[in-house]
Amino acid sequence: MKNTIFLVDMNAFFISCEMVRHDHLKGKPSAVAGDPKKRTGIILAANYEARALGIKTAMSLHEALKICPALQTVPPDHSYYEEMSSKVMELLQRYTPLVEQNSIDEAWLDMTGSLHHFGSPREAAAQIMNQIRKELSLWCSIGISSNKFLSKMASEMKKPLGITELFPHEIRTFLWPLPVGSMYGIGDKTAELLHDEQIWTIGDLARYEKEKLIKKFGKSGYIMHLHANGIDKDPVKVRTRDDLKSIGKSITLPANLHEFSEASKVLMRLSDEVSARARALDKKGHTVQIALKYPNFKSITRQMQIRSTNLSKYIYETGLHLLRQVWNPSKPVRLIGISLMDFDEETSMKQLNLFDTVSENNTGLIEIQRDENLQNALDLIRAKFGEKVVIRASILSAPSKDNTSAQQKEP
Repeated sequence: MKNTIFLVDMNAFFISCEMVRHDHLKGKPSAVAGDPKKRTGIILAANYEARALGIKTAMSLHEALKICPALQTVPPDHSYYEEMSSKVMELLQRYTPLVEQNSIDEAWLDMTGSLHHFGSPREAAAQIMNQIRKELSLWCSIGISSNKFLSKMASEMKKPLGITELFPHEIRTFLWPLPVGSMYGIGDKTAELLHDEQIWTIGDLARYEKEKLIKKFGKSGYIMHLHANGIDKDPVKVRTRDDLKSIGKSITLPANLHEFSEASKVLMRLSDEVSARARALDKKGHTVQIALKYPNFKSITRQMQIRSTNLSKYIYETGLHLLRQVWNPSKPVRLIGISLMDFDEETSMKQLNLFDTVSENNTGLIEIQRDENLQNALDLIRAKFGEKVVIRASILSAPSKDNTSAQQKEP
């Protein structure tokens, strides 16, 4: 039996979620942005009306407002987006139990054994698309193929509300003429290195000597060569919460960041997001890792063990400690990320972190309990009134000099 794999990709997910609950955004150029009140930050997601005017993800809000002064903006609410994402994934599981979430707004479905319930692949895809629109008021595009890679490439070909089939016998016509940088899994830096080898299209990559690719890129070169030839043997893998190895957030900044104070604000917001997701998944970790990438594409990571936690305060303080260790004023950064990993059971042995001083009367443990109570209270407030209701004063103290925002870009 030939495999049938779908990739369901939610269209303009963050702003589409906001349009579900804010009618005034519909039909007008609208975007989710870092700090609309201060007119700072970056565009995290723009609707199709805004995109038609040239407004793009990662553009500074200041630049976007120059293009469209009437742009409607709302601050990000990642807890709400996680909630909507969970509803999408639950809906997809009605069509097949084999669902692999690839990001907050997309998932692969192995429909091979389910199509007899829903008709042809196109008919099944149309049912999924219509059900998502009917129940959640969200749009999606769906790619259909015999493997994960080609279904992902197909999903990108028609947006919004597109259903596209792309099978191995069609790749010479529809896949090979595309720029190599448009291929799933190839970033800007890799594309530049491929250009050095005179590889400009996916077809060029497919015809290039596999051994030379492996020599230059290692295992990644082998995988790129397979994908360019329409081959992907990776199965759809159902992931459970227990499979999760780390929870992280990162942002590629719209401009090089030179000031430690600004980097610390970015790190603080990222820590809040990591903490919120960890608590939503009921995960606690005892290792914090930060990642920095420089304009020359070189990157570094540093990590440190702490007491098992999912509280923003301790994630941020540890991340800040690591950031101080590696910060070099002469080396601006272009990407900042932070992750929580090494998840433990609640009954596992507790390890003291750098910032706790637990005395014989357990004042440190009392402080942690107090912080957990405070975090739980903030979660309840944000869940009821929105993410923007409670914002750290230190973040509001001064506008970012380079208009950066510490929210994750929409995938």
